[in-house]
Amino acid sequence: MTVLINNLVADTPDHERARQLSTKYEGWNAESILRDTIGQEFAGKIALTSSFGADAVALLHLVAKIDRTTPVIFLDTDRHFFQTLQYRDELVEALGLTNLTNLRPALEDIRALDPKNTLFQSDPDACCDFRKTKPLAAVTKDYAAWISGRKRHQAATRANLSVVEFDGRNFKINPLANWTAQDVADYIRAHNLPEHPLVAQGYPSIGCFTCTKPVEEGQDARSGRWAGQDKTECGIHLNVYDDGEGI
Repeated sequence: MTVLINNLVADTPDHERARQLSTKYEGWNAESILRDTIGQEFAGKIALTSSFGADAVALLHLVAKIDRTTPVIFLDTDRHFFQTLQYRDELVEALGLTNLTNLRPALEDIRALDPKNTLFQSDPDACCDFRKTKPLAAVTKDYAAWISGRKRHQAATRANLSVVEFDGRNFKINPLANWTAQDVADYIRAHNLPEHPLVAQGYPSIGCFTCTKPVEEGQDARSGRWAGQDKTECGIHLNVYDDGEGI
């Protein structure tokens, strides 16, 4: 059982394991981290979550090289740019991914919580919660670990990101934690991978069309997400779990 004390999760053997793995992987390259986590540490119990956004193709390509049957989870919020949905379909086919899950919010939640499709304006946290956090929590309980594409350079809130974390229920693997924007661009170019079409229009981080704007030169990559609001994360990386249920 994970205990919540003063909004912090008390240490458990799983937290210690996450620290040990993070230390172990810190000097490894991304492909080696993925080969070890997918093929050894969490074999058969790991999934990849992907937004199919600006940087997504690099991580998807790395995972496809190792095991194309790795579960890939896409949170279809019903608010994505049409370019993102097209890009998702293009990459799944091009990379030969065979285990994609498109998660959508429950219809009853849409009707009860956002019948006018305006919740993003009045309560963006609540909008993200039922469109992203809740559907993902229902699926990740079936896995021991999931792979994230988060990077330290993306925002000040991610500057100290560990390669491996434990959130009370799942281990989170961040194999690209120390990659820079240039590293991503170089990888995409080196492997001749298609870019998200909105990148050329000034979107270095892409979420829902209702809450994503182009980024001005000199701003961090995620400054266009929930621009003008006191919000930097959708919530899927903030969960603390108790006995397998989200708090």
